[in-house]
Amino acid sequence: MDFKADFEQKRITNQGVGIHVRIAGSGFPILLLHGYPQTGYMWHKVAPLLAQDFSVVIADLRGYGDSDKPKTDQKHSPYSKRSMAEDMREVMRKLGYKTFAVAGHDRGGRVAHRMARDYPDTITHVALLDIVPTRAMYEKTDKKFATSYYHWFFLIQPSPFPETLIKRDPEFFLKHKTNHWGRTAGAITDEAFSEYLRCFSDPRTIHASCEDYRASASIDLEHDQNDFLKKSEMPVLVLWGDAGFVGQNYNVICEWEAVAANVQGHSVPGGHFLAEEAPNETAEALINFFSKVK
Repeated sequence: MDFKADFEQKRITNQGVGIHVRIAGSGFPILLLHGYPQTGYMWHKVAPLLAQDFSVVIADLRGYGDSDKPKTDQKHSPYSKRSMAEDMREVMRKLGYKTFAVAGHDRGGRVAHRMARDYPDTITHVALLDIVPTRAMYEKTDKKFATSYYHWFFLIQPSPFPETLIKRDPEFFLKHKTNHWGRTAGAITDEAFSEYLRCFSDPRTIHASCEDYRASASIDLEHDQNDFLKKSEMPVLVLWGDAGFVGQNYNVICEWEAVAANVQGHSVPGGHFLAEEAPNETAEALINFFSKVK
């Protein structure tokens, strides 16, 4: 199956916010969510493998890719993970899926985690790629974390400070982030990078992505605090790059066991960009995990 030729592209609206999706395959539905600073295109190596066994839906999160970039507010609530999670539930509902599984990388993993908390009767299984819970990462901030994940603290600065600096040279910023996190030369193809740059060159995307991080440092933490004692019950798969920051600095399974009751997982080769650095290993892990709900 060819990612560009065989995945149908659609636009689905939730309360006036248009979400761009790609769809292919048949079988039990799986929603795939991307990370920063990418788009749903990051799944281009993995999604065709999953679509052999599942109905695969790939979404651009609001604020990213070809999805809409709604105006924000003082609390950053339009870019809270709760708002993003609602988008995704509505996308799947309008596609006819009452229950489904979700896999999220990086920012998409944080949206997937919120979906598990807000829609436990809808989400059957959750796969979380190369993250630990937002609250845990902030609470355990040290020099290593602040150095490697400096963007968490840069992007949350008041607008338009980070937006202005990034807009001066989006390509330079994008290359730095991908090279900084990746551990596998050539894993992010030229075509994929061009797609990310096309979308990230839009000033609205730059602003929206900053709002995403501002929300994570404010309203998302409030939501997480309210749910802290409530563990998710559905099966959770966690994957991480064996050469990446998360796997080398956190006990990933233990961190997720603090917020979820049924956790399994393991590392895959490479750094942060699992779906592009280790697509076969990532696809195999997801297929094995999601096959249990077929």
